[in-house]
Amino acid sequence: MMLCGARRLTAAAGCAALGHFAWRQQQRAVCEPSTPALAGKVALVTGGTGSIGWAVATSLADAGCRVALVDLDESRCREMASKLPTRSIGVAFDVSREDTVNAGVARVVAEMGGVDVLVNVAGILSNNKALETSADEWRKVHAVNYDSSFYLSKACLPHMVERGWGRIINLSSWAWKSGGLTAGTAYSASKAALVGLTFSLARQFAGAGVTVNAVAPCYVFSPMIMEQLTAAKRAELLEAIPVHRFCAPEEVAHAVLFLASPLSGFITGEVVDMNGGFQMD
Repeated sequence: MMLCGARRLTAAAGCAALGHFAWRQQQRAVCEPSTPALAGKVALVTGGTGSIGWAVATSLADAGCRVALVDLDESRCREMASKLPTRSIGVAFDVSREDTVNAGVARVVAEMGGVDVLVNVAGILSNNKALETSADEWRKVHAVNYDSSFYLSKACLPHMVERGWGRIINLSSWAWKSGGLTAGTAYSASKAALVGLTFSLARQFAGAGVTVNAVAPCYVFSPMIMEQLTAAKRAELLEAIPVHRFCAPEEVAHAVLFLASPLSGFITGEVVDMNGGFQMD
């Protein structure tokens, strides 16, 4: 009787193991593609000719993406896109206006066949604190840093939903949670609003196979950031940042590439902090 019981137990365990194996195989079909993870995907990168945007575009192209490099200067966009290792294009349009965004995305879709990965890098810096910030400056900073991501996401999401797969990565900033040590009120508020947009879109489109995340670096070694800091302020910050250095654009690009990967499909509504230990949570 004990032997028969043991045999029945072993058989039951074997059936369970086979069921788990079949389930695992099904999971692997979804999570472990046999082709390079991003090969052939179309990535639209705004602010593409800047330090961070170019690092992101290069990283995605090296991973196999065809890139639509977006900025304000068409000839420069085309020139830089031609240097990427995949069939990529350069497109110029104003990301702060919905009409130009819709026309620009339609052009990308017509030339590239769709948009699978959207990386919202375009942004402008403002150092003025609340009492020195004019209404015009407030509106301009929010239009470029925040409104643009909404317009672009709204234009690209239907194509992602139709394909059942998509990635949106927004470039926020540590200023969204720190209030901005050197950054101004409009900039800090726009980056915080971008995190709220990230959460809202992530919630709405998770079931459609689209993930929406943000990367929040601080003090990236780029002209936009470094040129507004005096030598004394840079030295002060290097002493204050626990890792004692600034963030490299390539490090931001690496975080974006991770979030764009098919194997990051279980991560959505997340903000990846990159602040060198300034704030740990």
